[in-house]
Amino acid sequence: MKSADIRQAFLKFFEEQGHTVVSSSSLVPGNDPTLLFTNAGMVPFKDVFLGRDPRPYVRATSAQRCVRAGGKHNDLDNVGYTARHHTFFEMLGNFSFGDYFKREAIRFAWTFLTETLGLPKSKLWVTVHISDDEAERIWKDEIGIDPERFSRLDEDNFWQMGDTGPCGPSSEIFFDHGPEVWGGPPGSPEEDGDRYIEIWNLVFMQFDRDASGTLNPLPKPSIDTGMGLERVAAVMQGVHSNYEIDLFQNLLAAAAEVTGFNNTENPSLRVIADHIRSCAFLIADGVLPSNEGRGYVLRRIIRRAIRHGHTLGAEGPFFHRLVDALDVEMGEAYPELREAREQIARVLLKEEEQFARTLDHGITLLETALDKLEGVVLPGETVFKLYDTYGFPYDLTADVCRERGVQLDEEGFKRELDAQRERARAASQFGAEASINIELEGKTDFTGYEQLEDSAQVIALMDSAGNELATLKAGKKGLVVLDRTPFYAESGGQAGDTGYLYLANGRFEVTDTQKYASHHLHHGVLVEGELTVGEPVTTQVDAGLRDATVRNHSATHLLHKALRMVLGDHVQQKGSLVTAERLRFDFSHFEPMTAEQLDEVERIVNTQILANAPTRTEQMSLEQAKAKGAAALFEAKYDDNVRVLTIGPDDFSIELCGGTHVGRSGDIGCFHVVSEVGIASGVRRIEAITGENALSYFREQESCLNRIGERLKVKPEQLESRVESLVERNRTLEKELEQLKGKLASAAGSDMLSQAREISGVKLLATQLEGVSGKELRGMLDQLKNKLGSGVIVLAVADEAAGKVSLIAGVTQDLTDRVKAGELVNFVASQVGGKGGGRADMAQAGGSQPEALPGALESVPGWLETQLG
Repeated sequence: MKSADIRQAFLKFFEEQGHTVVSSSSLVPGNDPTLLFTNAGMVPFKDVFLGRDPRPYVRATSAQRCVRAGGKHNDLDNVGYTARHHTFFEMLGNFSFGDYFKREAIRFAWTFLTETLGLPKSKLWVTVHISDDEAERIWKDEIGIDPERFSRLDEDNFWQMGDTGPCGPSSEIFFDHGPEVWGGPPGSPEEDGDRYIEIWNLVFMQFDRDASGTLNPLPKPSIDTGMGLERVAAVMQGVHSNYEIDLFQNLLAAAAEVTGFNNTENPSLRVIADHIRSCAFLIADGVLPSNEGRGYVLRRIIRRAIRHGHTLGAEGPFFHRLVDALDVEMGEAYPELREAREQIARVLLKEEEQFARTLDHGITLLETALDKLEGVVLPGETVFKLYDTYGFPYDLTADVCRERGVQLDEEGFKRELDAQRERARAASQFGAEASINIELEGKTDFTGYEQLEDSAQVIALMDSAGNELATLKAGKKGLVVLDRTPFYAESGGQAGDTGYLYLANGRFEVTDTQKYASHHLHHGVLVEGELTVGEPVTTQVDAGLRDATVRNHSATHLLHKALRMVLGDHVQQKGSLVTAERLRFDFSHFEPMTAEQLDEVERIVNTQILANAPTRTEQMSLEQAKAKGAAALFEAKYDDNVRVLTIGPDDFSIELCGGTHVGRSGDIGCFHVVSEVGIASGVRRIEAITGENALSYFREQESCLNRIGERLKVKPEQLESRVESLVERNRTLEKELEQLKGKLASAAGSDMLSQAREISGVKLLATQLEGVSGKELRGMLDQLKNKLGSGVIVLAVADEAAGKVSLIAGVTQDLTDRVKAGELVNFVASQVGGKGGGRADMAQAGGSQPEALPGALESVPGWLETQLG
């Protein structure tokens, strides 16, 4: 059973059981800055389980793409060397939000595995938590599981979202690969073997753990399950390693082709096959290589794949060439991958080229460090800096040092690496809200609509982990809660405010503002002084960043309305991000926008800006807002009393929004679309700039045009006509070049005819050409056939650098009943790693083994002699 068939069977089964099929969410978690990547199937439903995100359904099922390559859930170093570790995997899951519970969840799982997939019951082993008598009774009395294939475990069978919050016992289902594979059942001393493999985990979310550790029963117990597609595919396909399943075998074959290394069991080749999945999907979801955050992790994965490819002997950029192979395997299930494949390949190629320069830079830095070294041991701090800051691989540092007779301080490097991992883990704790164990009374009054400065009082202090503090010392990071604040907390896509809190003897720098229940958490560091609970402070929002942010936010509302006017009412917001630098707006639409449509949208928005109409905000009931025609954004959740924002003359845009905005539309300054791309099936993304950022962009473009004009010795306004004349001139030169090539080919053809030989009375010309492109073979073949009159011709061109062979075969009409050009070209192509086809009188083919071409051509006379009999 193929991987794609298993995925489809799972979703269909649970849909038939009343579950709503929910599409895979992005690998970038929405509205959860505490989580690096979506690392489990339940992540998109986190707020649903916590009761903060009501959905129109109580049962759901999904095939969720996941990445584990940073923070707490980091499998990166194990990938390629074990049978089941991956940076990217697909989690099949079914979920109940206060609907069914243990009995139904267990029955669904058992039915799917034993009936839908047809797994033998005797091959399945079940575990439950030692405290879960109810689950044990269901498994033994109702399902009839063999008590000999059943275990009660402790920590392995209890799941929790964080130190506090929803949690509960779980039940795991294992598959027994048989006694020929070493390993023992779960709970035994040999459980780490490969005989018993966990394939499904059923989490019974029935408690809420409070700060004291007490487990309080949830009013609506829920179900969260997860089954790894790759593991189940291995079981269904009778293999012991995920890398042996159909999906990976095809990716490994593609990786072998682009690296020139054919041992598909090699760990480095497995690393490459795994990493192309995580890299491609992260880029499709909008992550780009960078030196921080998610982009940094992506860059590490890309460079790890490149390094393993070079270890195998790959020369030049190769990793980006795997995108097409991945699209073949997963593009149908994930259309967003197929739509973004060209962009993915471009990003990967650019990163490969940049990494080549990084390696050169790293060598220079390492040589400098070695020249200054006193002694024979390179400090671990230096090795780590090369590795972490400059992306220079550890093993390359070791190779260079080995050549210079220098030892590496491995322990020092490991200490630095462990410290970095600990920092990443601390920054990636799942659900920071769940880890905050302080109970806050009342709420923070937001005053930022009217002012950017205010007086307030500290009502709570916490460290970065959410632990309550009485005092915060200088130089320490922490969270400050105030009774009132002008700082906007991140919400609805608008970034949180930054600025300062001034106290009597110092200041606290606010680097971000987030919401927790009804309070605003001011994240930052105490620059100087000492801050205590109850202390009065003066709050000051960074006015420049706030102004830039509100310009982008207000422009987002105008953009939404303009898109609906130009494209149609089917346009709905699917996500947004508003920062001081730019705005990002995701919307539903079925095809790329044309240049004319983008121009019209931009014109409409700028017309509204030039109108300089005042913006209006009103508080009213949700029903009144709907009657007024207000649109709700991005499936937001609203109270009965809502804030309605109107922008533009004649109520151009009416939206429900709690964000901050410009006083008049003219304050936006100007609006310019930077890009429009597809990010998922039926979802497009526009990025745009406003205000000073837009003016800077225009100045840069003008400067670029001036520089080009100087190069071409014309004024900027004359560039278009100058470029057109150059293009036309280039076309003329290309035509002249083609004509010259034709004449040369004709002359060369006459010379080649002297190489023809007779085989059983038939003229044969089989030759390899130099200085000719594959596209030119057809014309040369026709000329040679005319000059030859009667005979058989095989022409070949080899491109050693690209590893490519182009072949064409021709048979004159008087011989096609005895010799077929298609059979001939396939005979030659099969010897150079390719295949082809065509008519009886003309056929073409390609190959990937130029080194085998001479021998292949030498075999043609013998083949022809056999055909002529």
